[in-house]
Amino acid sequence: MRSASPYVFVDNCIEVIEFYRNLFGGEIRNIQQDDDGKCLYAELSFGSSSIHFSDTYGQTQKGDNVRISLECESEEEIRRVYQSLIVDGSITFELQQTSWGALHANVVDQFGVGWLLNLQQS
Repeated sequence: MRSASPYVFVDNCIEVIEFYRNLFGGEIRNIQQDDDGKCLYAELSFGSSSIHFSDTYGQTQKGDNVRISLECESEEEIRRVYQSLIVDGSITFELQQTSWGALHANVVDQFGVGWLLNLQQS
């Protein structure tokens, strides 16, 4: 496993990440916005840590807006973790190739913990 870090889904993502940057310091990186100006992805980095952010797109509610992002090292690893987490859990986004060049899935495990699995391939 390369890394595990929090991934926060909020409305008005850019405003929220600016608030946290002012509070914690650090640098906002990798802002990706859609054609409507909503934030698909942004990263707040400080020290050796990062918090990932995205606008909600109506998919989350307060209390359900923080997940754990796992950056995997191999296809074998991501498939093993995916298969283990979906036992008695649920699939929000099936493991598949994405437009951003990754193998990616979004699942909730049997304990109600949300996971974003990612293997960057390009």
